[in-house]
This record gives sequence, structure tokens and C-alpha cells, in this order.
Amino acid sequence: MSARRWLAIAAANGFIGVAAGAFAAHALKQSLSSDLLEVFKTGAQYQLIHALALGLAALTPENKPIRLARWLFLGGIVLFSGSLYALALSGMHKLGIITPFGGVAFLAGWAMLAAGALKRGE
Repeated sequence: MSARRWLAIAAANGFIGVAAGAFAAHALKQSLSSDLLEVFKTGAQYQLIHALALGLAALTPENKPIRLARWLFLGGIVLFSGSLYALALSGMHKLGIITPFGGVAFLAGWAMLAAGALKRGE
């Protein structure tokens, strides 16, 4: 996938993260418990942080670790933030079992970004 497409995906995730944060602050404030509202806000916060990380990876010269970092950041957003959004909105705490897989994807993404930045080329 091209760097431009990855940058567009990063921007879309930034947009969604901001929208989710605004949704939590305005629409969900009255309907969710404070604990579930914090869960939702955590999902939005991590989505925003990793949208920026994905954008950084999109703009970094490409090599295998960088390509992997992009996918790991995107997968982490889906698994981590997505599971927190679903948990907060549904109240189904069993969804929380998915969240750590997203966290591991984020960690691996950061490790691959570092490895890719240090790699001398393919």
C-alpha cells in the first residue's frame, strides 16, 4: 500500500479519534457511568496517539519493519480502541479480553518503528 494511502488511513483514524472524544464529552456524559465513560475516553486517547504514530510510519522511508509497524498500529487501533468502545457502549465486560491484544500490537508497532528507523535499507 502506498505511503499516501497510509497517511489517509492515519488521518481518518485521527478524525474518528477526535469525533469519539467529542461524542464521549457531550453525548455519552449523561448516559454512561463514570467508569464506562473513562473506558471510552481511553479508547479515543489511544486511537489519537496511534493515528499520529501511523502517520509517522507512513512518512518514514519504507522497509519491512516500517511496513509491519503500520499494520501493527492499525491492528492495535482496531483491537484496543475498538474493544474499549464496544465495552463502554454495550457494558459487556467480556470484550475486555480483546484489549490486551491491541496493546501488544501497539508495543510491537513501536518496536518495529524503531527497528525500521535504524535499518540501513533493504
